Amino acid sequence: MPTALVTGATAGIGLEFARQLAGRGNGLVLVARDTARLDAVAAELRTSYSVEVEVLAADLTDPAQLGLVEQRLADRDRPVDLLVNNAGFGLKNGFLDNPIDVEQAQQDVLVRAVLRLTHAALAGMVERGHGGVINVSSVAAFLPRGTYSAAKAWVNSFSAWAHAEYAERGVTVMALCPGFVKTEFHERLGVDRDSSAPKLLWLEPDRLVHDALADFDKGRALSIPSRRYKAIVTGSKLVPRSALQRLQGLGRK
Repeated sequence: MPTALVTGATAGIGLEFARQLAGRGNGLVLVARDTARLDAVAAELRTSYSVEVEVLAADLTDPAQLGLVEQRLADRDRPVDLLVNNAGFGLKNGFLDNPIDVEQAQQDVLVRAVLRLTHAALAGMVERGHGGVINVSSVAAFLPRGTYSAAKAWVNSFSAWAHAEYAERGVTVMALCPGFVKTEFHERLGVDRDSSAPKLLWLEPDRLVHDALADFDKGRALSIPSRRYKAIVTGSKLVPRSALQRLQGLGRK
C-alpha cells in the first residue's frame, strides 16, 4: 500500500487530498496542529476507506515539531511515497500592520516547512526510484500581493527546479496553484467570502483536488485549476504590474 503524508490535513484542500488519496487506497500520515481534529479525521477515513491512517500533531512554525515530521518522512523502514505540502495561512493586514513575528511565522510555514519537508522526503524517493511531492502554492504567486505572494512565488520556482532535477529519477514534484477555494482559509483570515471576490472565482475543493491528482498522474510540474485561472495566469504575464497592484485588496474584505 502506498503511503501519503499530508500537512494541514484536517480542513479544506488538505482534508480533500486525504479523502481522495484514501479513496485511491493510499495509507495516510496526517499532520496538523489540532490533535482532536486529527483523531476525528483519522477515524472517519479508516471507517470510510479501510486504510491505515497515522496521525502526527505538529505546529510547523516550531522547529522541534517540524523536525518530527522530517524524521517521519526520512524513515526508510516506513517509506512515504507522496508528500503533500498543504499547510499554510494568510494574513489580512498589510506588511507594516503585522508584527514581524507574525510575518515570520507565515514564512516558516509557507517556505521553511516546504523546503525542509521536501528535502527529507526526496532522499528516500530518489533512492527508491519513485515518489512525488505536491506543493500547494497559489495563483497569488503570479500577482504582486505582499509576502504571501512572494512565498508562493518561491514555492513555484522551487518546485519547477526540483521537478526538472528529479523527474528522470522517478520523482514528480508539482506546484498546485489554486485561486479562491471554498475552505476555512478565508474564514480564519476574517474575510467574508460573499463580498471578498466574485462568485465565478470560487472553486470547489473536491474538483480542485481531483484535477490536481490527474495532473500529477500525468507527471506535470504545474497544475492551475479551471480555464478561468489559467486565463488569469496568462493575463498576469501581459498586464503591467501597476495594473495588477489594483488586485491587492481582492479576497481580503
